Parts: sequence; C-alpha cells; structure tokens
Amino acid sequence: MSLTLSVLDLAPIAPGQSAGDSIAASVALARAAEEHGYRRVWYAEHHNMPHIASSAPAVLIAHVGAHTSSIRLGAGGVMLPNHSPLAIAEQFGTLEAMYPGRIDLGLGRAPGSDEATTYALRRDPSQSAQFPEDVAELRAYLAGRSRVPGVQATPGNGLNVPLYVLGSSTFGAHLAARLGLPYAFASHFAPQQLRAAVVSYRNEFQPSEQLAEPYVIAGVNVVAADTTAAARESFAQVQRRFATSLFGRGRTFTEAEVDILMETAAGQHVQQMQHYSAVGTPGDVRSYLEEFQREAGADELIVAHQALSTDARLRSVRLLAEAVEGATV
Repeated sequence: MSLTLSVLDLAPIAPGQSAGDSIAASVALARAAEEHGYRRVWYAEHHNMPHIASSAPAVLIAHVGAHTSSIRLGAGGVMLPNHSPLAIAEQFGTLEAMYPGRIDLGLGRAPGSDEATTYALRRDPSQSAQFPEDVAELRAYLAGRSRVPGVQATPGNGLNVPLYVLGSSTFGAHLAARLGLPYAFASHFAPQQLRAAVVSYRNEFQPSEQLAEPYVIAGVNVVAADTTAAARESFAQVQRRFATSLFGRGRTFTEAEVDILMETAAGQHVQQMQHYSAVGTPGDVRSYLEEFQREAGADELIVAHQALSTDARLRSVRLLAEAVEGATV
C-alpha cells in the first residue's frame, strides 16, 4: 500500500531549551523529511504558548526554506481571523517569490489561543464569522483578481499559491467543498468529527481552477522507535508535558503530581485528544497508518512526530520513512 506522508512540525521548545534551539530543530526536521521523501512540512500558528515556537509561520518557513531545496513548505495553518487577507497574501506571495513551487497556505478560523491573547493581537473575536469571506478575498489577491478596487498584493498578485482549508469540525469541510479546495482535518488533536467531515467534504465537493477532485489530508501523531517500550515512554512524556501545559496554568509540577493529573479527567481528555496516534516499532506504526488512512478516507497523512528530544523526532522521521520504503512524493 502506498502512503503519501508529510510532516506537521509543532516547533516544540523542549525542557531546558530555548526558542532558538527549537527553530534549529525545525530546520533539522525539515532537512530529514526532505532527505527521506516526505511531501511537505507544515507549521501551525500558535500564540502565548511557552512550549511552542511557531507563532510566526511565514518567518519560520522563510528560514527553513533557505536550508532546504525541494520539499514543500507551508502553514498548517495561518489562523486567518488574526490577520488581514492582504497581509497574508503579501507574506505568502513573498515566500512563493523566494521559493517558487514550494509554498502551501493552509487556513484556519480559530484564533490559535485564548481570549486574552486574541485581545493582545488586537483582533475582534467575532472576526471568525468572516472567515469564508476572508478566504475568498485572499484567494482573489493570489489569483490576480482583487476584490478591492485599486489594491493588489505585491508580491502575491497572480502567483496562485495553493490554498488548503483546515478544520476540526464539519464547518471547514463544507467550506472547502464549496470552494473546491483541499481539506486538511486536525485529527491529531480533534478526532471526534473526522469521519463526518470527510464524508461531507467528498459528497459536496465542487471542482475549481485549483482542484478537479476532492483531496483530504488527515493529521495523526507518530512515535516510531527501535522498541515498543521506547516509543511508549517517549509518547507518555509528550502527553504529560501537554497536560501540564494545557491545565497547569503556569504551575510547576512534581513528577508525582503529574502522575495524579494524568489519572484525572484532564489527563484522560489529553489522551482522547490524541486518540489517533501510531506508537511503536516501525512495522507497528506502518500498520497503524495504513488502517488509519482507510478509516479516515484520506489521500495524504500529515504526521506529527511526537517526542521531546530532537534526536528522537529525527529518528522517528527516518524509521517511518524506511518502514514505508520512502514516503510517496
């Protein structure tokens, strides 16, 4: 079975590391993904999260692009309510001018953080309601058919950077189908509506200039290691850190306190969020992903390699690629 694989890099800042260390790790991860045949690497916009360094995807893409040569790079995604469509068209038009044929632009409607951070970004929370109109305006800038008289995106005008609609519910599925755009579902942390969203998208899809047939990308967590025990331990560390970050509100926990947290409803919630996770030896991970692709009805899987250390993530990238005899490009 052929698996088309890509990488979702969450740019984690590991314990004891700096944001600079995280960015260097992102470069290493992209280079490894390129070497081993993955199709693309995407970066997700997050704000006010001390353990994640991907608050400015366009800047990160520009840096990684200078250290790679062929792999596609993109946002997975830009949270469009945080920005004006013109600004994003100009940013990703600039990236396309720098790295022709290598840039993707995934768009989400969530703010990417909490209410206080939305205020700090000077955004109106109701802006999310304008998401379909903002996508259409952005698309028009990139197609060279601006909807705003006298305003063009430079760079960006007519460069047709491919757009993707991101979602964790059926809302994005309906929109992507109506606009004839590829659809990427965030099943790596929001598994509940995956099947319903994909069915809706495929049933409602209308062809566009960009896309003739529906195309689904599904997110999934992966930890491939030399032994099952090592993979499980690595993933458990990630889940523990995620739980303390999500529910700790800045607190410092002892290991015993984290043990207790993971037994509570909060800890169980984290495990439910990461329901779709392939953890184990390379063969185990490949088998899981083949079944997940069938279950999800996905054309492509975008993989979040979940480990605290850069070395463990890089090894997971390599082991998975070798297990599928090189990801399809």
